[in-house]
Amino acid sequence: MPRLRPILAVVAALALPLALGGCPLAIVSGLGAAGGAGYAANQERGVGGSIDDLTIKTNIQNAWGGASPALQGDLNVTVYEGRTLLTGAASNPQTKAQAKEIASHVAGVRVVYDEIEVMPGGGTWQGLNDAWITTRLRSDLTFNGEVRSLNYTIETVNQSVYLIGSARTQAELDRVVTAARYTPGVKRVVSYVEIRPGAPVAAQSSAPAPLGPPASLNKPALDAPAAAPVAPVEVQKL
Repeated sequence: MPRLRPILAVVAALALPLALGGCPLAIVSGLGAAGGAGYAANQERGVGGSIDDLTIKTNIQNAWGGASPALQGDLNVTVYEGRTLLTGAASNPQTKAQAKEIASHVAGVRVVYDEIEVMPGGGTWQGLNDAWITTRLRSDLTFNGEVRSLNYTIETVNQSVYLIGSARTQAELDRVVTAARYTPGVKRVVSYVEIRPGAPVAAQSSAPAPLGPPASLNKPALDAPAAAPVAPVEVQKL
């Protein structure tokens, strides 16, 4: 029985992170957490932020489903502190535009990063390959002592890796991007990660300071003028 406890803890830790976005096969994302609540509490956004993001994601998916069957296919949504990343494949430009338009009007969405590609769906094999890349990268970050892996969400589509989350320092973010870049099979890395030093939200006794990306990453807001989105940092695979 004692040997089963660590296994059960890992299984319990998977529920919340898998619901918030990313690949269902990336089970290593739960390592080191005592459960779904523990996983969220150790993130910069805290338990409340994780729940809010899950609500936003669910509302976007429901809105897509109510608008058109075409939006229920190969489109993915990942939310981190209201910053919303759209990925996947759309059959035509109209579907891509509709997905972004609907997402941008959902309550709680601060900004939309539209990375949907207009192309046929990748199929089962491509999906499995993307899932393997996500799992491999998640494993590498989990066991990297210089990276707080819980603060990063990974989405892989057609061998392009999209990162969103919160980095403590530029050095930490550089390590994450480098790890993604050199993961076998990766063709491209796009980062929407904000640099947010200081104590995690869950550890703060008062309201956290507003997000503030480094000056080198600032750009005009895409869909929500009040937000301060980061510009994508794209790295081509060598």
